[in-house]
Amino acid sequence: MKLSRVLVVVGLLLVSMLAPTVKAQSDTLIIASGTDIENTNIHLVTSSPSFSVLEHIYETLFSMTPEGELEPLLAESIEATADNVYVIKLKEGIRFTDGTPFNAEAVKANLDYMLDPENGSAFRFLLVVGGEPAQVEVLDEFTIQITTKFPFAPLPAHLAHGAYAMVSPAALAQGRDFLASNAVGTGPFVLSEWKRDEEVILTRNDDYWGEKPALETVIFKVVKESGARLVEIQSGTVDVAVRVPPADIPMLEADPNIEIMITPGLRTIYIFFNVTEEPFTDVRVRQAVNYAVDVQAIVDNLFEGAALVSRAPFAPTIFGYAEQEPYARDLERARALLAEAGIAEGTTVTLYHPTGRYIQDALVADAVRAQLREVGLNVELQTLEWPQYVPQVRRPKPENDIQFAMLGWGVPTMDADYALFALFHSSEFPPGFNGAFYSNPEVDALLEKGRSTLDPEERRAAYAEAIRIIWEDAPWLFLYSEIQVTAVRKNVEGFIVHPDESLIATFASKR
Repeated sequence: MKLSRVLVVVGLLLVSMLAPTVKAQSDTLIIASGTDIENTNIHLVTSSPSFSVLEHIYETLFSMTPEGELEPLLAESIEATADNVYVIKLKEGIRFTDGTPFNAEAVKANLDYMLDPENGSAFRFLLVVGGEPAQVEVLDEFTIQITTKFPFAPLPAHLAHGAYAMVSPAALAQGRDFLASNAVGTGPFVLSEWKRDEEVILTRNDDYWGEKPALETVIFKVVKESGARLVEIQSGTVDVAVRVPPADIPMLEADPNIEIMITPGLRTIYIFFNVTEEPFTDVRVRQAVNYAVDVQAIVDNLFEGAALVSRAPFAPTIFGYAEQEPYARDLERARALLAEAGIAEGTTVTLYHPTGRYIQDALVADAVRAQLREVGLNVELQTLEWPQYVPQVRRPKPENDIQFAMLGWGVPTMDADYALFALFHSSEFPPGFNGAFYSNPEVDALLEKGRSTLDPEERRAAYAEAIRIIWEDAPWLFLYSEIQVTAVRKNVEGFIVHPDESLIATFASKR
């Protein structure tokens, strides 16, 4: 029996001996999450765990199904009346939970909030085309028009992104401090309580405009360690446990009370190189690290098949994917490139990584450290909890002196524009998402072309060439795409794990 499993068994015994008996409640669903939410302002959060919680409170104009189909949610329809003009009809008779009507003025208030650079939304770029923000007009009480500088193919999908969910205009007017700890949306649940670093408690919105949830309460409980989440799901103190280590799947499958859900993911895990900081200003050093790290071994040993070695900067199921030849491990070539770049053996570099956010994140960082030692690089690890990690690695210049750091990027829009623009366009330096500070004018032009033409084949060609250049420039250590493994108690029905990592409890029930 592996040590990790021995520890889990011991933990279960301790829970049974020391913990009070937890009575299962049929009207309450408890989800063991790995991290807390950042805050309650859905326009400003950046992580999937935050969106997973907040999208039960707030709703977008459109939603993306698990199959990748765009569906109306708060909107009735969208129509392109010209190449760069979209008219959106809204559903009628909906109110925010503070009583404010949902209408075209409310939509305009939210989109204008997102587009105002003073508000600091990291996802503002989703409605900025050719350097200019989209123009939002109210045509009548339930119709808006969005006009962009150029044709903008991914616009409808971008309106399904959680950052563009609708917040009560009355709440928006109360400012950032209010929004950071209060949530007023149109969704099926309302915020009951947020105990920071402990849990978020949601209760059913009995005035919800759509189909009412069966559950009275949904609790997102912060359980940072994967072993602790396994203890809780097996003991029945939680109903759902996220990010199950693949090695523990057989043990959980043997439990007659637990079902394992395997969900293909849209998230790619990578380590970005800050190309403005030595030694990663030199492309030879970045390529050397890619040749030195055996990603296939990491996938095989730490994920047991529940991950895919990256062959592009994003997952294969996303529009615009263009497969590249992976950097196969070649220690001799890695050493030669480092020598050409003048990197002395024993050079020390510092790798930042989070803990509890991604599957096996700390173990992956340790594996990278061990493998780079074989080519003469001494890697020091800096580990941070997720709430502290994001602000640290997304600092702007000049205070950002991080050399390289682990992150992940999911693509809920299923489109290469979202997968590439935020991470590789030179307009998206931190506090945007281009943590590498990568800048290549040819890539910029290709990414702009990909988002400003409506022809799918022209878009594919632009993205294929951009990916080829990015792969060669190596602003990342290209790692793998995650496959989500979730443990669910068998008395839970209707719980959805979306490929974009959303945990959807709206349609769940317990028997």
